[in-house]
Amino acid sequence: MTDPLKVQQDYWNREADAFDRIYSQKKSAVSVWLDKVFRKDMFQRFAFTIEHCRPIEGRRFLDVGCGNGLYSIELARNGAERVVGIDIAEKMLDACRELAAQEGVTQRCSFHHTDLLAYEPGSTFDVAIGIGLFDYIADPLPVLKKIRQLTTGKVIASFPRFWTWRAPVRKLRLGLRGCPVYFFTRRRLRAMFADAGFASVNITRVGKLHCVVATCEQ
Repeated sequence: MTDPLKVQQDYWNREADAFDRIYSQKKSAVSVWLDKVFRKDMFQRFAFTIEHCRPIEGRRFLDVGCGNGLYSIELARNGAERVVGIDIAEKMLDACRELAAQEGVTQRCSFHHTDLLAYEPGSTFDVAIGIGLFDYIADPLPVLKKIRQLTTGKVIASFPRFWTWRAPVRKLRLGLRGCPVYFFTRRRLRAMFADAGFASVNITRVGKLHCVVATCEQ
C-alpha cells in the first residue's frame, strides 16, 4: 500500500464511527441539525446516486470506496443481483458487513479490503459508483481508467466543487487532521473522463458537489 493510501486508511479507521453517525443520526439534536444544514449535499448525493443507478433489479454493481456500506446495502435492498464493495479501511468494512446482516442482504453483497488499482474481480459490472471517493485522490485518472475497464454500463461519481466557500475551510480542517482533500472544476472533470475512455459525461451541480454520470459506450 502506497503512503497516501496508508494515510487515508489510518484516517478512515479513526473516523469510521463518526462518519456512520452522520447517516444514522445517533448524536445530539444539535449535531443532527448541523449535519442537515452543513452536510445537506451528502444526503442529496445519496438520492442522486440511487436514482441514477436505476434500473437496479438484476444488475451487478461495484461500490468503490464503499465506506459504511450505505449505498451498497440500499442497492441490494432494491434487488441488485450482486453488489461488491471495496474499501481500504477495515473498520468501514466491518460496518458494511454488520449492516448487510441487519438488512438481510448478506447473500447479495460482498465487501473486500483492497485498493481499486490492485483489485482484480475476474468479471465486469453493469454500474460502478464512487461517492465520496475522489475527494481524497490527488490524481483520479488512473482510478477512472480502472473503473472504466471494470464497467460495461455507466459510472456515477461525486467530486467536491472547487469554487465554494466550504472548500478552503474543509481543506484546512481535514489537513490539520492529516487528511488531504482535493477539489475539481467542471473543465477538469470533462477532460479526465474523456481521457479515461468514457463515451459521454453529464455533470450535475448538487450543493457543493459535482455529481457525474458517465456512460461507457454510446
